[in-house]
Amino acid sequence: MRHGEFRHPRLVQVYDAECPWGPDDDFFQAVVDETPAARVLDLGCGTGRLTVALAASGHTVTGVDPAGASLAAARDRPGGERVTWVEGTSAVLPSRAFDVAVLTSHVAQFFVDDAEWARTLADLRRALAPGGRLVFDARDPADRRWERWNPVDSRRRVRLPDGDEVRAWTEVTGVREGAVSFTHHYHFPDGEELLSSATLRFRTEAQLRDSLSTAGFTVDHIHGGWHREPVGQGDGELLIVAHTEAP
Repeated sequence: MRHGEFRHPRLVQVYDAECPWGPDDDFFQAVVDETPAARVLDLGCGTGRLTVALAASGHTVTGVDPAGASLAAARDRPGGERVTWVEGTSAVLPSRAFDVAVLTSHVAQFFVDDAEWARTLADLRRALAPGGRLVFDARDPADRRWERWNPVDSRRRVRLPDGDEVRAWTEVTGVREGAVSFTHHYHFPDGEELLSSATLRFRTEAQLRDSLSTAGFTVDHIHGGWHREPVGQGDGELLIVAHTEAP
């Protein structure tokens, strides 16, 4: 199953348990809070962990995601009623409707094809008000994170809210021209095994800068870690903060 952890109700629960609040959420929350009472777009919001927190902080928040199972979990979160939830992609975004747009949890890497990434950036450019900010994360290909995605190093147990433990691991199935394909394996206590496959694009800092410039964004900062370290000295990340030009 492609992207099963976002589309299969049972795997959505595992994903939510495996991904609690962390330093990445602290980073995005802090950047968004630099614009008080902002109109915020969370594109690829998933199960809404950060989305709901942003709304609780006084922002007007819209969460957009193509995966209905993830959005169902997001709506059920405490505080989910404060968020406008939309099932769809960047193509459905209204024009000049947001002050800040975020793409978290490496959502930007799911746009593997350059043309698809360019269309997404164009949609975001259109959806942001003049002077609006775009914030997103991508793994730095120089860190070669995928080399740790193997059945030994990635083996883990995920405890669900009901106390059950799911055994999980990841294996890379292909690496080609900056695109890494992999499969997550999940074994449930009742014997069911579910697989989730995906491909991520690892773009360099230069490639990200070029794509943003072409789409009409100006890059303000690129950090290498969640505490705003320089690139190459943090967590193996590329954390981009950019803006559209004000009139």
